[in-house]
Amino acid sequence: MNIYQIGEHQVTLVSEVPYSVPEDGFLWIDATHDEVADNPELWRNAIEHATNTRIYDLHLQDAVNQKHPSYFDSTQDYAMVIFRKLSFGSDLSALELTEDSEKRKIPPALSKLMTQPVTFLLMERALVTIHAANSRTIEATRTRLLEYKHRPEGTTQHNRPPTSPAELALRLLNAMVDQYLDLRQPLTGQIDRWQRALLNPRRAFQDWTALLDARIELRKLDLLCEEQHDALQELRDYFVDSSESTSNRSQDLLLVRVHDVLEHITRVLNHARRLEASIESAVQIHFSAMAHRTSEIMRTLTVITALFMPLTVITGIFGMNFVDMPLLKDQSGFWIAMGMMVVIVIGLLVFFRRRKYLDDRSSDNERPRN
Repeated sequence: MNIYQIGEHQVTLVSEVPYSVPEDGFLWIDATHDEVADNPELWRNAIEHATNTRIYDLHLQDAVNQKHPSYFDSTQDYAMVIFRKLSFGSDLSALELTEDSEKRKIPPALSKLMTQPVTFLLMERALVTIHAANSRTIEATRTRLLEYKHRPEGTTQHNRPPTSPAELALRLLNAMVDQYLDLRQPLTGQIDRWQRALLNPRRAFQDWTALLDARIELRKLDLLCEEQHDALQELRDYFVDSSESTSNRSQDLLLVRVHDVLEHITRVLNHARRLEASIESAVQIHFSAMAHRTSEIMRTLTVITALFMPLTVITGIFGMNFVDMPLLKDQSGFWIAMGMMVVIVIGLLVFFRRRKYLDDRSSDNERPRN
C-alpha cells in the first residue's frame, strides 16, 4: 500500500500510515486487490485510522471483486466509483491468454479488450484507489506526481498537482478512458481487412469464427461503455448535489473534467457501434455478392441449356428407329442437319443479344456516366 501526501506545492511519499489527514492538501492511498484481499479488516482499519472514515462491508466486498461492473454508490462519508479499465494482459498469465485466443480465435486488436476494475473511494480529504497489480495508468500518474517541482510565480507551470481528491480521481479516469480511444485505429484496421476479404471474389472467406468473436467483443465493449457512462453520470450528479448553493471555480472545473470524460466515453461507444454496424454491413454485402454471382452463373447455364435444347431435339428426331426418314439416306443430309443446328444457334444468340440476356451487367455498372 502506497500513501502520498499531496499539497499545493509538493507531493510526498509517506512511509507509514498517518494518524490524520494533513491540514494542507489531502492523502492518496493506493492499494492492490491482493493487498486488500489478504486481510480486508486490517486494511479497513488502516484506512479508518488515516482518514477517520470507515468503509462499509458491502463496499469492501465490491472493491475486491474483480468481476464487478462499472458502478457508483455514495454514503454520507464517501462516494465509491468502480471503473473497468483496459488491462492489456498485465494481470493475466500468458497461458490464460493463449488458451482464450485458441478457444475463441480473437484477433490481436480485439484481444486487448480485457478489463480489470479500479475502485475509487472519494472522501473529503482523501482518495483511496484499489486496482490490479502493475497498472500502467496508476504507475504513470504516481511518477508524474513525484517528479513535480514547484516553480516560482511568474513562470510557466505544467503538470500541477491536483487540488482535491475528486480532481485526482478524474485525472485517473480520463487517462483510463483515453486507453480505449487508442484502440480505435487497430480496431478499424482489423475491420477493414475483414471487409476486403469478405468482398474478394477470388477467395472464399474462412474467418467466420473470428468475425463472430469480434462482433461479440464489440458488443461487450458497447455494454462496457454504457456502464461506464452511467457510473460517471451518477458521479457528476453527486458533485452537483454535494456542491454549495453558490458555484465556485473549483466546482466548475470538476464538472468540466467530468463532462470531458463522459464525452470520451461517448466517442468510444459510438465508435464501437459503428464498427459493429460495419461488420454487419460487410456480411450483408458479402452474401449479396454471392447471390449476384450465383445469379450470373445460373443465367449462363440457362442460356447454354436454351442453346442446346433445339439441337437435342434435332438429334433426337434423327435418332428415331424409322426405316424411311427425310435426309437420312441423302449424302448431304448430315451437312444439312449441321447447317440447321448452326443457323438455330446463331438465331438464338441474336435473339438473346437483342433481349439483353447476354449483357454483362457488372461491366455496365462500371461504365462512367456522362
